[in-house]
Amino acid sequence: MLRSMFSAISGLRAHQTKMDVTGNNIANVNTVGYKSQSTVFEDTLSQMMRAGGAPTEARGGTNPAQVGLGVKLGGISTNWTQGATQTTGRSTDFMVEGDGFFVVQAGTQQLFTRAGSFSFDSAGNLVTASGAVLQGWSADANGVVNPNGPIGDLAIPYGQGTAPRRTGNGTVEGNLSASAPVGTAVETAITMFDDLGREVPVTYAYSKTADNTWGLTVTARGATVHSSSVTFDAVTGALSSASPVTLAGIPGLTGAVSVDLSTITQYGSPTNVSADSQDGYSAGSLESFSLGSDGTVTGMFSNGERKVLGQLALAAFDNPSGLEKAGSSMFRAANNSGLPDIGQAGAGGRGTLNAGALEMSNVDLAEEFTGLIVAQRGFQANSRVITSSDEILQDLVNLKR
Repeated sequence: MLRSMFSAISGLRAHQTKMDVTGNNIANVNTVGYKSQSTVFEDTLSQMMRAGGAPTEARGGTNPAQVGLGVKLGGISTNWTQGATQTTGRSTDFMVEGDGFFVVQAGTQQLFTRAGSFSFDSAGNLVTASGAVLQGWSADANGVVNPNGPIGDLAIPYGQGTAPRRTGNGTVEGNLSASAPVGTAVETAITMFDDLGREVPVTYAYSKTADNTWGLTVTARGATVHSSSVTFDAVTGALSSASPVTLAGIPGLTGAVSVDLSTITQYGSPTNVSADSQDGYSAGSLESFSLGSDGTVTGMFSNGERKVLGQLALAAFDNPSGLEKAGSSMFRAANNSGLPDIGQAGAGGRGTLNAGALEMSNVDLAEEFTGLIVAQRGFQANSRVITSSDEILQDLVNLKR
């Protein structure tokens, strides 16, 4: 009689734990990156009422007779399926599509999270709401990232300056009309940059001197920096003179500028020649950034340049279910999780990244409400066992009055 009561008590405890887990899932239905959990029950030791016997020549075998002593919590498992995507449009909201965790540093602890809602602190670090700093690799002065090196705090300081770059190369493309009469003059202009990033207006002047021949004069800041003839093949219309040409002595530039003319043609169509590009730029400051699917952070500067600033790191585990919760939607490595395999997104089994979006909780409310009913009914049924056992004990006591 008492066995049934004690078994029912263990059932109450187990179903109370199931209710706790279910309630926690429902409470976190809108928690970014939350993974739902479920309880696994096991029966406890059983009391042997009669041992089993092997068959003999005289009689058959008998099965053991055992009475269970209740239920216990076997474990609490985590559902690691992908949560729904919520588009936020915030440049500092990141989402892992697939396996992997963001790596953050909270004091002396290295923690891991699926919640990718970050913001900037006063030092330009990307941090979680609790102040843990996002980890990754910073790029060197040339914009090169070494993902095989140690990870560190990932900072994106707005207003960070980039030094100017003097123009070293340029291109000119388009068409000089073969139908233009001798003496036709055409001009096109472009802005180059000197050693200090100052603008240098440069003008290309073409003058047709004969059939298939044009004179080219390039001036910069009022000084002639190049003069030559440009010739074309009379049959193909392609450039037949030497290319590139060198612009030497541009005021403010310590070196020459090499200009590629190889794509200029002389066809019968109208003239549309233009100085297409040059590789210099002025000094600029960081205005915004973007995140690539592999975690590469690219900064956009006020001078129009783009430069790699760093790369986010992701961590993968052999057994993510072995991680321990550390609060604030974070986990820490534990004995059965394995060591973190930290590397680039999209490699080594790690998922890819999506900027401007967050991974929502994977809690299924329909399933949780069903579990809520199951836990409630299980609790009620076990309480009835206790009530029935109590009534039997009361009847036993009342046998002698």
